[in-house]
Amino acid sequence: MRAVIQRVSHASVDIDDRTTGAIDQGVMALIGVAPADTHAHADKMLNKLLKLRLFSDEAGKMNLNVQQVEGGLLLVPQFTLMANTAKGLRPGFDGAATPAHGEAMFDYLVTQARQAWSRVATGEFGADMHVSLLNDGPVTFIVET
Repeated sequence: MRAVIQRVSHASVDIDDRTTGAIDQGVMALIGVAPADTHAHADKMLNKLLKLRLFSDEAGKMNLNVQQVEGGLLLVPQFTLMANTAKGLRPGFDGAATPAHGEAMFDYLVTQARQAWSRVATGEFGADMHVSLLNDGPVTFIVET
């Protein structure tokens, strides 16, 4: 499982002119699923998303996680994160899970996230989404499990 995570001042996902998920301060995570990913991978990813210290403490050091700042977590499915771009000019998607497996893993991640934290919003698997965000910092990381 791979994620591009960004510390945001706010972020939202719109589908067909309706907002399906929105957060204020928090973490926006684009989530890619590989064919071999399991619930254990998703659990590890969720732990990183909730516990990674991305927010500044009183001394200006990145020592606080999203829960400590009472921020939101916006999860957005993004199969193109698994693309292979090493050769040629057309991305290859052999590294991405099948749609059925990708959706099942994303749904599992969302379910676990909502059990662990009350401030979770999402995009929609397979939808044509418009994602808006104000990156805070900018602070952006790639996380893999």
